[in-house]
Amino acid sequence: MSYQHPVRPGRGHRPGRSDRSGRGDTSGRGDRPATRRRATANQGPGPYAGRALRHLSDYAWRLLVVAAAGYLILMVLGKFHLVTLAFFLALVITSVLRPLVDLLARRMPRSAAVLLGLVGAVLVIAGLLALIGETVAMEASSLGEEFTGGVDRLERFLAGNPFHVDPKVFDDLRGKVTTYVSEHRSTLISSALSGAGRVAEVATGAALALFTTVFMLHSGDRMWLWTSGQLPEGARDPYHRAGRTAWRTFAGYTRGIVIVAGTNAILVGIALFLLRVPLALPLTLLEFFASFIPLVGSPIAMAVASIVALASRGPVIALVVLALIVVIGQIEGHLLHPLVMSWAVNLHPVVVAASVLCGSIAAGVIGAVVAVPAVSVVWAVTRELRSGEEPTGAADRGAGQSS
Repeated sequence: MSYQHPVRPGRGHRPGRSDRSGRGDTSGRGDRPATRRRATANQGPGPYAGRALRHLSDYAWRLLVVAAAGYLILMVLGKFHLVTLAFFLALVITSVLRPLVDLLARRMPRSAAVLLGLVGAVLVIAGLLALIGETVAMEASSLGEEFTGGVDRLERFLAGNPFHVDPKVFDDLRGKVTTYVSEHRSTLISSALSGAGRVAEVATGAALALFTTVFMLHSGDRMWLWTSGQLPEGARDPYHRAGRTAWRTFAGYTRGIVIVAGTNAILVGIALFLLRVPLALPLTLLEFFASFIPLVGSPIAMAVASIVALASRGPVIALVVLALIVVIGQIEGHLLHPLVMSWAVNLHPVVVAASVLCGSIAAGVIGAVVAVPAVSVVWAVTRELRSGEEPTGAADRGAGQSS
């Protein structure tokens, strides 16, 4: 009887392993790819698609919550629009006068510096308004004759080559305007009275803005520290960083837009004085305040100036004023904004245009003015808070090393 060694499964022999022809145990690896494909087909989206949908749904409900919160905030601000506008105006005045008050506070008490800065600003604004009123009063007698003669020159210009407009068209237009005014006289009077009734509301908002500005200039730092003291300690550092970034961006934008508006107004004023266009000073101030609306404010003001030039000085001077729209727009867009605003605000022109449009749709002219600084502040704060976040992987590694 011969002895046979037991056969041990080695590297070349594995139980249940089929040969190259596919015979043997059918539960081995031979049918695993097909089974895996059938299982994948039955389960629907793969692991990558499922992960992408999960991330998309997470971001979707977070965006919905943020959108709902933003809508509620806008509703509250719109409900108390007078307080909101007064606070915004106080921030603007504070951002402009703060460097002057800080400079004066080095040589005198803080209260005296605040009083001197505010009185100086009020005197400058009152002087400009008085100068405008005096200019309009002095030119009022001759303006009527100039506008009447300008309209006659415009009619003769349109009736000649190459337009050949029938003079009856102008007569019909005058008749329609007169008929409209006579038929809607009561509506126009009621609108004027309702506008006059808002003078008290505007005065109240201005008084509230001035009152808030005094405290912001005098003790804004202490107000900020008191507000931060009401927060938990873990939230104070992000709060301080966000606040510093928001104020730096807002103050930089406000001072920059004042510089840009002042430069535009100076250029327009010099051109209108040289062209001897009536109401040059009021039109210059209109250009200054219109420049606070980016992209569209300055062209609108120059269009008004061109209409005045057309009625008073003729079509040639009006065309020159229209050419100024292009020239000043190029100077503002390619020289002033890159030099003055780049250190404060870094927004693409498409974002600026969309912000102005959305703000004007939501709240009219005030929304167009507020939109760009608001978007700039939100974007700057978001970048600041994101730059201070520690990556998840680094945080996990640090936690593992510390444990």
